[in-house]
Amino acid sequence: MSQTQSVEMFQPRQALATTAEAAVARAAQEVQAAMVIAKKFPRDETASFNRILTACKRKSLAECAVYSYPRGGTAVTGPSIRLAECLAQNWGNMDFGVLELDQRNGESQVMAYAWDLETNTRQTKIFTVKHERRVGKGKDFRIDVLTDPRDIYEMVANNGARRLRACILGIIPGDVVDAAVDQCDVTIQDKDAKTPLVDKLRKLPACFDRFGVSQAMLETKIGHKLDDATSREYSELLKIYNALKDNMAK
Repeated sequence: MSQTQSVEMFQPRQALATTAEAAVARAAQEVQAAMVIAKKFPRDETASFNRILTACKRKSLAECAVYSYPRGGTAVTGPSIRLAECLAQNWGNMDFGVLELDQRNGESQVMAYAWDLETNTRQTKIFTVKHERRVGKGKDFRIDVLTDPRDIYEMVANNGARRLRACILGIIPGDVVDAAVDQCDVTIQDKDAKTPLVDKLRKLPACFDRFGVSQAMLETKIGHKLDDATSREYSELLKIYNALKDNMAK
């Protein structure tokens, strides 16, 4: 079984052509070898499905597995990038990642992809990331140009995560994704969990504070005091937090 995840930054344009050609040839050989192994050892879908459900029983994964944000009067929900990565890893025989194809004139050309090596089904998204960050809100904002390689790397990785999520979810069967999301909801609302619900609720304000969301705002959202929230309401607040954390909403 072969599965890989990569977030790579290609060398600048001025790198020697021979180095680039060697890298392409090596990558092609690795992909061919992975496809041969995938054909020789095909996934057991039942075992893969059970691995996914087992992973979704972990509290740490379940609590960051789903996002939610309002749009047009309704709530938009979906699997987070963390859950998508877990699905791909446990489904098996998949190659997925984010690659920076080129970097010039203050922007990067980036590709996110997910590839089922067994069926040769592939999802690819190519997009541009400007090396700049918006700081401030409303009219009082400024645009900071990024020059530090680390800042540029993080900007590319953050923007690539959302496209990577979409690519993975375009490959994994929908019923498997739905079952994983349902299991995460069950895990979050488990009344037999070691950590009492009230202790989890007390930690929420600190998590939301970094996004400028106060405890009073959370209580307005659920319509009563945070200490009186149910496990279902806790689950919904977690989804909103995940949407903010993954830049799916503001």
